[in-house]
Amino acid sequence: MGWATYPVGMARSHLTLAALATSAVPGLDIAVATQFGGNSAGAGQGSDFDAALLTGRDGRHWIVRAPRNARAEAEQSADLVALRSLSAGVRTRLPFAVSTFAGQAPLKGTRAIVYEFVYGSKVPLAGYHYGEGSLAASVGTAIAAIHSLPTSFVADAGLPVMTASECLRSSVTVLDRSAATGLVPAALLGRWERAAEDTKVWQFQPTVTNGSLSADSILSADGVVTGVLGWQSLRVSDPARDLQWLLANSPVAETAFDAYARVRGAGDRYVKQRAMFYAELEVAKWLLHGTEERSTEIVDDAVAMLTALADSVHNDVMNPIGAQTMPTMAVDEVEAFLARGQRAV
Repeated sequence: MGWATYPVGMARSHLTLAALATSAVPGLDIAVATQFGGNSAGAGQGSDFDAALLTGRDGRHWIVRAPRNARAEAEQSADLVALRSLSAGVRTRLPFAVSTFAGQAPLKGTRAIVYEFVYGSKVPLAGYHYGEGSLAASVGTAIAAIHSLPTSFVADAGLPVMTASECLRSSVTVLDRSAATGLVPAALLGRWERAAEDTKVWQFQPTVTNGSLSADSILSADGVVTGVLGWQSLRVSDPARDLQWLLANSPVAETAFDAYARVRGAGDRYVKQRAMFYAELEVAKWLLHGTEERSTEIVDDAVAMLTALADSVHNDVMNPIGAQTMPTMAVDEVEAFLARGQRAV
């Protein structure tokens, strides 16, 4: 049976994965193996991956993952390329750990990958106290460290390197395609078009970006970021793309953006505006995903979200996505938009 059609119900056991890991990593002596769930590199991703947490007799911990569908296989391959591009020298510039590739073993047309385990807990975005010197500030500092990396290693690895114009063009393509459906409120289209035409907003220096950051990407311990997972979208691009997910929680966003600015400086004055622009376009991407999949349920959901978004930003004269000011949007609305958009990724 080919890996692309591997039945979801036939999960590989942690013992099977442990056996694969021992063949993938010479000298690996496993004392304990347990099933492992979670998200992104170094962890299982829902039903897309089978994963196990391994404890060696030397006390070290490892993660072994095996993809269960074509999308997971593609993500794992991209993540592996990115991790290999992050050399020891590059990693010393980061104030957190990044998983390291340890070995691989063939498995029914695909492969199981073993990574060194990155310690930490998922960052709590709700019910957590964020203040001066808090975890939110550490998140902002961690993202700034990524954006401060030299871009040369990304280009050397053959990964995408986008100009500011190309970043804008890719967003305009989403805007145009969503407009062609006839399902986006005119007020929203006008808002997005004005943002895309505001040249001041799009005058920025592209940086190294993770490209897939979300709350599930960040690991922490004792109020400090300890690791960042999921590097499959590593590229040189708009730094605002790594910041848009923070807008799901206003207190977190304010503190994180302030910490980010302290590290990066004031060179990119409109990074918040672009982050909001990208966050809103996630709803358009959800709509396009629904039309591509011919899913009435997804399309109806996206249309309802677009209507709610149009209502929440109706006072566009006072709150445009532009050089004048930041738009105002309810936290729960942004959180819902970002959550829906991530499903289409």
